[in-house]
Amino acid sequence: MRAQLVPLDGGPSIEIVKDLTLVGRKEDCDLRLDHKSVSKMHCVIVKTDGLLLLRDLGSTNGTRVNGQRIRRAALLPNDQLTIAHFKFRIQLGPDLPTAPPPPAVRPEEHTQALDAKEVAQLMRQAKPPADEQDSAELPNAQMMQRNPLPDVYPDDPEAEK
Repeated sequence: MRAQLVPLDGGPSIEIVKDLTLVGRKEDCDLRLDHKSVSKMHCVIVKTDGLLLLRDLGSTNGTRVNGQRIRRAALLPNDQLTIAHFKFRIQLGPDLPTAPPPPAVRPEEHTQALDAKEVAQLMRQAKPPADEQDSAELPNAQMMQRNPLPDVYPDDPEAEK
């Protein structure tokens, strides 16, 4: 999969070539954004199984997808990614440069934030009846722990802009 960050200010596109790309101000970062608003190790972008995943690394000025401050997200074509004050559009496509361009993405097709109740409801809908489940495949509930960090910041005044 070919992944690019297209700057909204009109600069050259940034190709995401590695499976794991560290973004930040530090010289060791794979994608270096040299500005004081960017944390030394700001976020990480992971390419896996045709997906582009992003994880904020506790940055000071935050990472946003479509205006929503996030801790982690799956990025889709045409999503707007903001790293501190740098704004990009996500462009995904096939690896082969001779392949036809991907079909246009409708404006309503973008990353959507789900709260815990919505996820639980979707999980219940997808869960097969108890008599069809193999008890050996069920996770050990005692080993599972709730993630103390939210995926999004619930009361973020910046997100309303």
